[in-house]
Amino acid sequence: MNESRLKPIEKIGYGLGDFGSNVVFQTILILLPSFYTDVFGLAPAAMGTMFLAVRLLDTITDPIMGILADNTNTRWGKFRPYLLWFAIPFSVVFVLTFITPGFSDGSKLTYAYCTYALLMVLYTVVNIPYCALGGVITSDSQERVSANSYRFFIATSAGVLISFFAPGMVNHFGNGNQQAGYPYAMAVFGFLAVLAFFGCFSLTKERVKQVAKTKGSLALDFKTLLKNDQWLVVATLFLVLLIPIVLRGASQVYYVKWFIGKPELIAAFLTTGTFCQMIGAGFASSLTSKLGKVPSYIAVQAIIVTGSIALYFVSSSNIWIIFILFGLINFFVQMGAPILFSMAADTVEYGELKSGRRVTGLVFSGALFALKLGVAIGGWLIGVVLAYYGYDGQADSQSTEAIRGIVLSLTLFPAIGHFFLIPIVCLYKLNQPRCDEIRKELDSKSSDSKI
Repeated sequence: MNESRLKPIEKIGYGLGDFGSNVVFQTILILLPSFYTDVFGLAPAAMGTMFLAVRLLDTITDPIMGILADNTNTRWGKFRPYLLWFAIPFSVVFVLTFITPGFSDGSKLTYAYCTYALLMVLYTVVNIPYCALGGVITSDSQERVSANSYRFFIATSAGVLISFFAPGMVNHFGNGNQQAGYPYAMAVFGFLAVLAFFGCFSLTKERVKQVAKTKGSLALDFKTLLKNDQWLVVATLFLVLLIPIVLRGASQVYYVKWFIGKPELIAAFLTTGTFCQMIGAGFASSLTSKLGKVPSYIAVQAIIVTGSIALYFVSSSNIWIIFILFGLINFFVQMGAPILFSMAADTVEYGELKSGRRVTGLVFSGALFALKLGVAIGGWLIGVVLAYYGYDGQADSQSTEAIRGIVLSLTLFPAIGHFFLIPIVCLYKLNQPRCDEIRKELDSKSSDSKI
């Protein structure tokens, strides 16, 4: 049997790991900004500053975690054990983040910083090994796209569940008191995340090993990574991509509440976006098998830009058109995700061929640092935009300018970010034939080293 081919059950198992991570990530993206401003009581500028400041931790924790994972050796592998060891602490802190303590404003801000920072550290501890796992379950480039299609289909279902059920669960558990309802609702999703991490651990297998064992060091591994020009392209894509994604995601609740003017449609709007993302992820493999990764990614971004510009000009009364365009945009946003993560996995082998060092964990920790820096910049920008246009989370109405800022954050501002991805991805050179060549050369070196 060809070990590079994965059974559907293992692809499902791999996807479960990102379901667990996305319970947190999608909640941060969709609900946390409005929770902090409208429920917890933070000023938009303070929230934006916090999102950016906490990311400074990632400059330390991300590379440490990547190197730690690369140097972990257990009977379960290098990366899978972290899903088992840290699933429960991760979910507990996730719930603590959504508790609103009865403190003074200054103490509440301190509590928000501490819980959010700890949540992001645990996200690093779990998610970097998980993403690195995608580089060692198979060595086949197209099979990685397929596995990541499963992954993002299943992962985005976490967003669908949160979008559809979370608003109602918060009201149910709190009897209309959102401060009381949020922790209980998040506890339900945290429990599902734990089960998903355990499922991923049980159903996956680490297969791809370094061709030749070589002694390394922290400095050497960093030097190896920075010499990987194709990894630099992918890391830049991650950074730029997450800025518009966070802007759009953080604006959704505000957009429905204040632009459309129908808060009762929040759950339906969020669910439309995440459901279309889930479906879009499933089409990535078939698209790249026909067009290749770079042409596919360019086409996806061009459609997102066009749809975002069109959505800007739609009147708030045209609800069906708003829903259709928003769904279309999200469909293609998530179609691009499996492509990008498979690119990151391909750069591992490319770097190994160039340097003789396989730094899977560091490759993904670096890529995820770029991703989280994009999240931080996007989170900071939404705070800046809301503050600049005069948004007041405690007010019963918003000014025309505040609503305009919300609309821009959902439409034109993200369109700019997606547009810049097109020239960047043109620098990526690891197409399928080149990946096949690299794998053959590595296999050849592996055979020679055994002689």
